Parts: sequence; structure tokens; C-alpha cells
Amino acid sequence: MGVLTTVNRFVTAERALRTAAPHELLDAVRRVLCEEYAATSVELFMADYGLTVLQPVSVLPHTLEPVSVHNSPAGRAFGAQEPCLEELPHGRVRVHLPVTVRGDRLGVLTVTAQGEGPVRDCLPELTEIAEVLAHEVVVAERDTDLYLQARRKDRLTLAAEMQWQLLPGRSCARPEYELGAQLEPAYAIFGDNFDWSATADRLTLYVSNGMGEGIEASLLTNLAVNALRNARRAGISLPDQAALADQAIYAHYRGRCYLSVLMFDFDLASGRARVVDAGSPQLLRLRDGTLERVAFEAQLPLGMFEETDYLAQDFQVEPGDRLVFVSDGVYEVASPGGETYGDTALARAIQSTRLLPAAEVPRAVLRELTGHRGRTEPNDDALVLCLDWRGRP
Repeated sequence: MGVLTTVNRFVTAERALRTAAPHELLDAVRRVLCEEYAATSVELFMADYGLTVLQPVSVLPHTLEPVSVHNSPAGRAFGAQEPCLEELPHGRVRVHLPVTVRGDRLGVLTVTAQGEGPVRDCLPELTEIAEVLAHEVVVAERDTDLYLQARRKDRLTLAAEMQWQLLPGRSCARPEYELGAQLEPAYAIFGDNFDWSATADRLTLYVSNGMGEGIEASLLTNLAVNALRNARRAGISLPDQAALADQAIYAHYRGRCYLSVLMFDFDLASGRARVVDAGSPQLLRLRDGTLERVAFEAQLPLGMFEETDYLAQDFQVEPGDRLVFVSDGVYEVASPGGETYGDTALARAIQSTRLLPAAEVPRAVLRELTGHRGRTEPNDDALVLCLDWRGRP
């Protein structure tokens, strides 16, 4: 009977989420957790664009305060991607549950109840409900702005709005690999971008660095990324994807604007990759504790000249490798004294984050970069993407 009750109430929760209107997911999960799991309060927090706070999901104006990602129980649940229990006065307990879909960390579901024992007993169910909620939030974002509004603690510039809508997510996990990426300044980004797509056997990855500022830079990147996606979805090879995107950009800008991109096509079974290096994004590889810059044969940025031909190079990634991709807004940043961040400081930052999961590395490296820069707002976009390769057994 106990097992049957557990199954029935989980099915009730799942059905409530799947049938709720897009803007009513929190109301639906709150109602079912209070009725079926004796919760006294339920709140949903979304990670903001800068990954500094967890923002409450509520109708504007917000009545709850944001929660720090760095030094709070909810932040620990978000960072470790594990439930975090918090004891409260009068025998109450609060559990913070990661709201994550396929490795993409969206936020935290916070459930308060009376008594630690009952909460611990149903913790696996609550964790699964948070996962179902994550899937439904991703689907709901097509039809409501509620969750996107909750992600911002400041107003996005128009260029940043365009860039964030272009991204596939900020993290992703599969048995063969884990990915994490972050852009700065999060609320005013305009040119840098990343994109990835996976099939059963392959992972395609782009890291791009567009020229210019503001809306013009964002428009260039949007054109380039969509041209690359269009070519990729037509099933053509990596060099031809670069060539078609090059033609699209040149046809529009006639060489006035161009875009640097580092493109990878990984075979998930063997770790072999084909690479097109068309510009400034750089790659560092951490293997067996040794960090080294990986240099490829440099080719022309996309759109610089008419009908450029691109060639792919071979690259091998091994289980246990960590690949860190950075834009020039990272390694060219100068300190107040004029000292370039450069290889030494970047290597130190990557080594110091070697025990963190891939999704946490970009934020940690960019935090180190802010310390070197000596001021909060950068002069240029900065992009860090981390790929941990596990390989296929």
C-alpha cells in the first residue's frame, strides 16, 4: 500500500504539472505538494543571467528577496546539484531541490514542511518532481515570459536580449560529456556567443566572437549563428558549414564586418573531432593535471572575404580531458596597471577550478577575471566554455 500511495501521489504531481497553464506551473506544484506531501510553503527560484542570485518566480513587483548563489542553502543545492536540507525553528525543515533539465541548471525549488523525517522519506519523489517541473518550465517559456522575467535582476540591453535568446542553454550533460558556458557582461553582452547540438553519435560545438558593439554586433552574431545552424541542419560537413556562413555574412556586409569562430564536430564513440579554426577564440586542454594551449591552423574569419574555402583539421580528445574555450575578451583583458590577463593568469584560474564540475567552471574563471580587471564592468565581451570529456565505454 505504501508503494502504491507513493506512485499515486507522484503521478498526481506529474499530471498537475503537465496539464497546468504555462504561467501556472508554480501554483500547480505548490497545490499538489501541500495536498499530497504536507508542505507548508513552496517557492521556485530561477538563476539570474549573471549566475549570482536565485530570483523568485512571482508576479511583478516581486515580494520575495533574491537568494545568493554563493552563500545560501539554495545556492548550495544549485551549485552541487543535490538536495540541501535546512533545519528551521519549531521543528520545521526546508529542502532545496535543483530544477535542472538534461544538465541545464534552471534554478531551485524550495519546499518547507513540518518534521525532518517525512521530508527525508519522500526526498527521492520531491527530487523527481523538481525534474518534471524543469522540463515543463522549458516548454512553458515558449508561451509565457514569466520565467524569463524571473531570471533577470537587472534590465537586459536589447543586444543582450537577442544574444541570450540565441543560446542553446548554459549547461548540458550526457554520459559522454558535460558542458558549461557563461557570457559577461551578462546584462549587456553583444557579440560573443556559443552554440551546441548533439545527436546519438556526434556533438557539434561553435564558439564565436563577433566584431563591433551593441545592436550591430548582436545582429552580426545572429546572422552568423543562424547561417551555421541552417547549414548544419542540412547535414553538410563542418568546412562547408563555415563556407556557407561565410558567404551569408559577406553577402550582407561585403567585408565590413566579420566573425571569428572555432568549430568542432566530435565523434562521441571515438573522441575524434574535426575542427575549423576561423579566428580568435582559443582552446586550452587540461589533461592529467597538465594545462596546454591547443593551436590549430588559423583560417580567415567568416565574412572577411568573398567565397573563402575552409579546411578541417583532426583533433583527438581522451576520457578525462577538460577543454576550456575562451574569447579574446578573456585573455586580452588588462589590469588597472595595464598588465594583460594572458596565459599565466588564465592557466592559474583553470588549474584552481579543476575540481569543479564543468557547469561551475566558467563562472569561477570569470570571477577571477573580474578580480584581475579591477572593476565590475568589462570593456569587451568575455566568454568561457568548459567541456569535460568522459567518452563512451
